[in-house]
Amino acid sequence: MENVIIPCNLKPPPVLPIIPTKAGIIQPSEFSTTISFDSHLDKLCRDGRLSDAVAALDAIAERGSKVKLKPRTYMNLLQSCIDTNSIELGRKLHARMMGLVQYVNPFVETKLVSMYAKCGCLHDARRVFDGMRERNLFTWSAMIGACSREQRWKEVLKLFYLMMGDGILPDKFLLPKILEACGNCADFKTAKVIHSMVVRCGFCGSIRVINSILAVYAKCGKLNWARRFFESMDKRDLVSWNAIISGFCQNGRMEEATRLFDAVREEGTEPGLVTWNIMIASYNQLGQTDVAMGLMKKMESLGIVPDVFTWTSLISGFAQNNRRNQALDLFKEMLLAGVKPNAVTITSAVSACASLKSLGKGLEIHAFSIKIGLIEDVLVGNSLIDMYSKCGELEAAQEVFDMIIEKDVFTWNSLIGGYCQAGYCGKACELFMKMQESDVAPNVITWNVMISGYIQNGDEDEAMDLFRRMEKDGKVKRNTASWNSLVAGYLHVGEKDKALGIFRQMQSYCVIPNLVTMLSVLPTCANLLAEKKVREIHCCILRRVLDSELPVANSLLDTYAKAGNMTYSRTIFDRMLSKDIITWNSIIAGYVLHGFSNAALDLFDDMTKSGLKPNRGTFLSIIYSCSLSGLVDKGRLAFSSITEDYNIVPGLEHYAAVVDLYGRPGRLGEAMEFIENMPVEPDSSVWAALLTASRNHRNIGFTVRALDKILDLEPGNYLIQRLRAQADALVAKSENDPKMRKLEKENATKRHLGRCWIELQNRVYTFVNGDQSEPYLYPWIHDIAGKASKYGFHEGLCIEEEEKEEVGRVHCEKIAIAFALIGFPRKAQCIRIVKSLRMCGNCHETAKYISKTYGCEIYVTDSKCLHRFSNGHCSCKDYW
Repeated sequence: MENVIIPCNLKPPPVLPIIPTKAGIIQPSEFSTTISFDSHLDKLCRDGRLSDAVAALDAIAERGSKVKLKPRTYMNLLQSCIDTNSIELGRKLHARMMGLVQYVNPFVETKLVSMYAKCGCLHDARRVFDGMRERNLFTWSAMIGACSREQRWKEVLKLFYLMMGDGILPDKFLLPKILEACGNCADFKTAKVIHSMVVRCGFCGSIRVINSILAVYAKCGKLNWARRFFESMDKRDLVSWNAIISGFCQNGRMEEATRLFDAVREEGTEPGLVTWNIMIASYNQLGQTDVAMGLMKKMESLGIVPDVFTWTSLISGFAQNNRRNQALDLFKEMLLAGVKPNAVTITSAVSACASLKSLGKGLEIHAFSIKIGLIEDVLVGNSLIDMYSKCGELEAAQEVFDMIIEKDVFTWNSLIGGYCQAGYCGKACELFMKMQESDVAPNVITWNVMISGYIQNGDEDEAMDLFRRMEKDGKVKRNTASWNSLVAGYLHVGEKDKALGIFRQMQSYCVIPNLVTMLSVLPTCANLLAEKKVREIHCCILRRVLDSELPVANSLLDTYAKAGNMTYSRTIFDRMLSKDIITWNSIIAGYVLHGFSNAALDLFDDMTKSGLKPNRGTFLSIIYSCSLSGLVDKGRLAFSSITEDYNIVPGLEHYAAVVDLYGRPGRLGEAMEFIENMPVEPDSSVWAALLTASRNHRNIGFTVRALDKILDLEPGNYLIQRLRAQADALVAKSENDPKMRKLEKENATKRHLGRCWIELQNRVYTFVNGDQSEPYLYPWIHDIAGKASKYGFHEGLCIEEEEKEEVGRVHCEKIAIAFALIGFPRKAQCIRIVKSLRMCGNCHETAKYISKTYGCEIYVTDSKCLHRFSNGHCSCKDYW
């Protein structure tokens, strides 16, 4: 063959740059001429050597090379940034984009948007997105997906409408994300638009899209729409069933949810773990923890193993429904079952320990959270701070606080609240100031905690100063809870009038009261003079539709009873659709307070028939009811059943009630024997019950003994000292008792003037013994006194807390009654008086006489009990 010379125009191979690598410097000679620079970078990315790839690009730039990367190579580099979460390298690639890439197309920019979004820089992703000249479906999907991952649901919907404005329709992969945003924003209107789009675009065959539409209707509470859509579905899977069941559960329609749950099997689909968890979680949220527990056991019997969500739901449910010991027992069972708890589980368990103030169990859970690596979770840290604070271990709370690197507002608030509750307002203030200097700004809860802390620790000036400053200095708008903090704080320190004043001011500022407001302000009206105020608050409750809230109804019922209006109290009770033990205890105690013992006992029978078990408060009222009715044996049986039948440890208040039970009919010996055999040391209330009995039955021996015991327990009680001196005077003993001579000398300068308050025509009047502000009343008072003297007097032992009228002056309650009957004859059909001291026998009999003579009702609350005088009789049955 002849040698054929083929002419060619050969170019020398390109000079490859020196590329630094982990192993050192790769020389150009190490490359094969057939390997392009793009391939080399791709290989570095595949090997996870992204830093080396970027360094190679930097080397090119330093040499001034004009090498351009293919778009796919650049996109691979960005993908490596996503895979390694390397935002800094991603920023470098972005900065060099125009000089590196052959041509920038929408796919390159889309990958850039995706890189920023998936590396957590949504703001940068949006900036790139907004700067794009051309956007395709993938670009919109990347941006919408990024907002969806960050749960910025409103932004997702805004982007959807912008996308539609650009003439680009979402595909079946993007639609579920948009529909999820509709559900979380409760945007039913947009959901309907998407539904029609799905039908027009032929996406009805996508079960994922169809399930998403169903879930939106359910989440938006449009259950009729959801039901019709569900029934029209050609194909249903377990996700479909879960969506419709979840919708009914979230709206509290558990009967229908249960029916659907049972129907799953009928269609040949076995309920999965998620389905069971939906039902269990819903029953827990409704407070039906026993039903939830039963479902879990049934689930286990069918071979489905509870997961961490199942256990967490139950633990949280029991903890939030005041069954905290059982919540902690469930936590132990979960660990024994080999299920690893998550941060929410630990938080629920620690919260239960905080409520129980169980430091030992809290320490165990703290140690366990360290062991499983959850101690750095901010939720767990916050719950531990709260637990240690409530257990009084503020140093431990501070240590946990210091360990949390990324503190949120709840972290700060938990520790500040702990210091406030413990009375260390100075320390709380220091922390509050540090918080203002940190990256976490105090929120309205922080300010409210500080206000509440100061006022409950007696520093109302500082509390009010913070209250005034929070909007001006803190730039935080006051909310209803801010006002509630002041109302509850003033009530806590006994400033009822100031609490009511804050409530009135709150109304004048048009701040809408809530359930907490009502529960705070109603106790301030639990007295005879505030009955009209209770009605006013009742109207406010009705306007705010808060009367259906069980705690509010219970408080209203109790307050009306204490304000002297049992008729309203019973009306509220009868209209309540649901009643708990507090409801029954309140109405029973109200009848006992007003002397209607038979009605109280009848209600107790009704309560037991309803299936409710009595508690400590119930038994206290029942023993007093038996005492009022003279049913000693029944009352003694009720006391015995506290321990024998209900395993409740009686309190000192129950022992005092039994002493009253024996003392009222005059069985003083049995009362004394009962006291001597008590398994606990009797307190002042027990001896006071014996004192009342011995005074009423004129037994000076028991009277002196009871007084001596109370003085031993309360040596500074001047009223008891006065009664003791009177008892000694009756037996001519005082001059021989050095102890009493000393007490009389100390007490010589102290006078115990009776004082009382009466409400007439929305105004409260105050009178003291011998008050001369209304001298025209005295002729009437003396005339009544003469007539009442023939009426018959209480024959108790004449030992009184205030001076006799013969020695001192006319007692204040007589002046108040005269003032009402003479000055306001048309308004005096029901007279309400609050007195600071115990009524004397003479005033008691006078009030009985006036109630019969003038045909009026007189209510007097003294230091011992509520007296309701009507037609010549008193509700206390002359025993007080």
